[in-house]
Order: sequence, then C-alpha cells, then structure tokens
Amino acid sequence: MSSFLTVKEAADHIGCSAATLNRYRWKGNGPPFYKMGGVRYDRAELEAWIRSRRQLSTSEAV
Repeated sequence: MSSFLTVKEAADHIGCSAATLNRYRWKGNGPPFYKMGGVRYDRAELEAWIRSRRQLSTSEAV
C-alpha cells in the first residue's frame, strides 16, 4: 500500500470532502501536500496534521 493518497482518499481519511481539501490548499492552511502527477498527500503527514489540530475547548483559537 502506498503511503501517498489522492485528494479523494485523503479527504475520506480525515473525514472531509475533496472540495474542503482543495480550499485548504488554496488558502494554505491545510495539511502538507505534494504535486507529482496530481496532488498527493502523505498518510503520515496527514496523521500529524490531524494531531496538530487537537483542542481542549471550543473557545480556543483555531
């Protein structure tokens, strides 16, 4: 199994839509990605990005 995921696979993995990931890339506030024959996401970097977004309160700044 490749550690690189397509946009659709990455979106499914983190529980959002492909459009949301596209918007994150455009704004520059999403998980790191690679451009190699299309946009690809490294599975380990997605996991690290998810963990970096951990919060303890809804009043914390995102």
